[in-house]
Amino acid sequence: MHDEPLDPFAGDPVDPTFVVDAVSEHSTALNPSERQDVLDDLADLEAFESLLSPRRIRGLVVDCEDCKVPHYFAWDLLRSNLKQLLEAGCSRVHEPAFNPDPNDYVSWEYARGYADGTQDALEE
Repeated sequence: MHDEPLDPFAGDPVDPTFVVDAVSEHSTALNPSERQDVLDDLADLEAFESLLSPRRIRGLVVDCEDCKVPHYFAWDLLRSNLKQLLEAGCSRVHEPAFNPDPNDYVSWEYARGYADGTQDALEE
């Protein structure tokens, strides 16, 4: 069983992604602080998904500073990216979500606030 999408070019002798693979080979391992940040993000992600999935939230939206376009990430893709970051020091390139409904996604900040509010309500 795979945690990430299968490579559509696996075994292709003229794989057009060879340039991406070459860049990945030069990635560096995370330092202990960066590694802990990613582990914390994975734990947060699990909490966010367990709280928000029942409310029909499919994942998170991230505003990309490079292209100025929001990127929509399903829970599984986010988890896969974070695990890849732990293992290789960088995330793989992936296809963007196809025709996502923005109403199905929330920002990391919204998810954090929702989780904090839920925790506060449980403590009262």
